[in-house]
Amino acid sequence: MNNFSLFAGALPFLAQTPAPLVPDLPRTKSILDTLIAAGPVMYVLLAMSIILVMLLVTYLLTIRRGAVVSSGFMATADALLRKRDYLGLLAVSNRHGEAIARVVQKVLDFTTKNPSADFAQVREIAETEGTRVASSLNHRVIYLADIGMIAPMLGLLGTVFGIITSFSALGSDLGTHRYAMLSGGVSTALVNTAAGLAVGIPGMIFYAYFRGKVQRIISELESAVTHILALLSLQYNKRTPERTPVLLEDEF
Repeated sequence: MNNFSLFAGALPFLAQTPAPLVPDLPRTKSILDTLIAAGPVMYVLLAMSIILVMLLVTYLLTIRRGAVVSSGFMATADALLRKRDYLGLLAVSNRHGEAIARVVQKVLDFTTKNPSADFAQVREIAETEGTRVASSLNHRVIYLADIGMIAPMLGLLGTVFGIITSFSALGSDLGTHRYAMLSGGVSTALVNTAAGLAVGIPGMIFYAYFRGKVQRIISELESAVTHILALLSLQYNKRTPERTPVLLEDEF
């Protein structure tokens, strides 16, 4: 009974004992916080990464064989050229959006407006338009190479800013805060380098992929234009009038 009384008397004292204090742990920075704290160069690299993704989506939808040379259009063009239905083929070319359709449209526009033109001029028109389409495809994928080269240079610029911050901290008299500034500068330098490489390396990889794909598509376009010109040359040979013999009168 006495022990119970002592325990009951100690209860108010135990209730008033303060709980042990738990020190506040520093909040761990997220990746987004680290990127934002890395300086203004990161905003430019973020914009370049968004542009890179947009270009990749666009190229996947547009740089493909069906957008340049389609088997359906080639079969239709072959049949209409053999029947010498140039107006029908011109109408079909206007409805199609492939690159080979634009080449055929330019050729047929020239031949219908200039019926007396020879085949050499028709070939020149076709080759000029085909070269223009090939140059357009090559120039489009160069944007990926530009991003792949510019992004690491921007990352290097951010690295230089971080190193400048670190050396400024070493020469300051801020005491213990100097080490915090030093580590912050080193972190800024490394984050900018990593971000520049993270944008530049995929840019160069996809540039190499699409460059090879464009070269294959251009080869198929050249083959299709050669096929169209071969059919046109047969039609030109058929319509070439035969030379009539010239009768010479006897001179007295």
